[in-house]
Amino acid sequence: MALNPRTDEIVEIIRRQISDFTWSMDIGEVGTVLQTGDGIARIFGLDQVLAGEMLDFGHNVKGMAYNLESDHVGAILFGDYLKVKEGDTVKRTWDVTSVPVGEGLIGRVVNALGEPVDGSDPIEAQGTLPVERLAPGVVDRQPVTRPLYTGIKAIDSMTPIGKGQRELIIGDRQTGKTAIALDTMINQRGKNVICIYVAIGQKQSTVARLVQELTDHGAMEHSIIVTAAASEPAPMQFVAPYTGCSMGEYFRDKGQDALVIYDDLSKHAVAYRQLSLLLRRPPGREAYPGDVFYLHSRLLERAAAMSDEKGGGTLSALPIIETQAGDVSAYIPTNVISITDGQIYLESSLFHSGIRPAINPGISVSRVGGSAQTAAMKAVSGALRLELAQFRELQAFAQFGSELDKVAQAQLDRGMRLVEIFKQDQSSPISVGIQVLIIRSASSGLLDDMKVADLEGFQQELCKYFEGHHEALLDELATASTFTEELQETADKALASFKSMFSEGDVKTDG
Repeated sequence: MALNPRTDEIVEIIRRQISDFTWSMDIGEVGTVLQTGDGIARIFGLDQVLAGEMLDFGHNVKGMAYNLESDHVGAILFGDYLKVKEGDTVKRTWDVTSVPVGEGLIGRVVNALGEPVDGSDPIEAQGTLPVERLAPGVVDRQPVTRPLYTGIKAIDSMTPIGKGQRELIIGDRQTGKTAIALDTMINQRGKNVICIYVAIGQKQSTVARLVQELTDHGAMEHSIIVTAAASEPAPMQFVAPYTGCSMGEYFRDKGQDALVIYDDLSKHAVAYRQLSLLLRRPPGREAYPGDVFYLHSRLLERAAAMSDEKGGGTLSALPIIETQAGDVSAYIPTNVISITDGQIYLESSLFHSGIRPAINPGISVSRVGGSAQTAAMKAVSGALRLELAQFRELQAFAQFGSELDKVAQAQLDRGMRLVEIFKQDQSSPISVGIQVLIIRSASSGLLDDMKVADLEGFQQELCKYFEGHHEALLDELATASTFTEELQETADKALASFKSMFSEGDVKTDG
């Protein structure tokens, strides 16, 4: 019986498809979501998964394997975790959680995974680095000796910061902690230091205002902003500091200088506590898990001044901690104080009395100290801390209405002028040469006969005059390896000449 021509055609098509068929298999290790909620998921079936491995949950949601239990895996979710449901399939990626790094990130605002959130073009990264990396060993480092100027007189003179150092900024809410960090970023303009600012748990409006301020002062040209807003889930806030650190390490390992600011690690610890409790990790003091010290130590230890054999690059860290009612002895503050190389303590009472930046020189300290100062700054600032401490003590004594002798009254007057010259407006960093001259003029007694109210105008005119007429002197003060008597004499003569002109109202600031 003859086949229908149409049937012959169908048979031929089937034969051809059978002959052209090639076997292929897509092998992937998958698991199943057992439970999900609040940014975490429990997964069954991923027996070979790595700690810290990136997982694909579908729905454009990524996650990271965090708890490796005997019968399940605890993962933290990045993105819209509400899309992940029980019974969903989870795929391994065989990649440790990494973020994009490189020059393409400079000037951009990104989220905790390095994805742009500023509405601009996609980022052209130079590669990726894991968010969790081992800190450099002792042999790979060198001592911190090069200064990282903040442009703030009270810090650069009394608690100097060096490249590769970790200096904690600590104080109550609304005392100017972020302002110090921003001024430091603004002051790096033209100094070839890449700044990474990590905003943890802040309002998006606050971050937008911060970006605008940096843009207005030309600081976004050397800055990267990593944001994990208060509205984002705890896993994004948890991973954000490590993301910023990896971005900074890229420049450090290339032999460049980088600065990373964590604002703030109090909120970071709270986010980690939330994740840990959801993942059923045992709570300890104040419900924080037992490894909360390791949380911050493994982050801050990555800041380093690398040896010349390793390129000589540096990564400095300015972590910020918020205290409650000035309690620096609380759990998280004491943890971070013990990890860092010093702290800048901001006091509410000073802030509200008009002393800004509200730095308390009594308990602020830099464990690098004079090693990261120029010779001129070290010479003029050596006795400042003691003089200010004596002034505070004398001021407290004078409040009782006791009559003071001439020496004590002179010391009190000198202290009032020292306090006044350390006041500084936000977003107005000062070069190190000008700082040396201002501090020298106050500590040498040159300003003793001036009214305290006139000192602000004196400083402003001094900046303009010396930048216009004594540029060579400013350069020498900023770079000289020793503060010779000759250099000191030159500076004192120039200051005395300027003071007489200022007193007569005859200062010409044009170059």
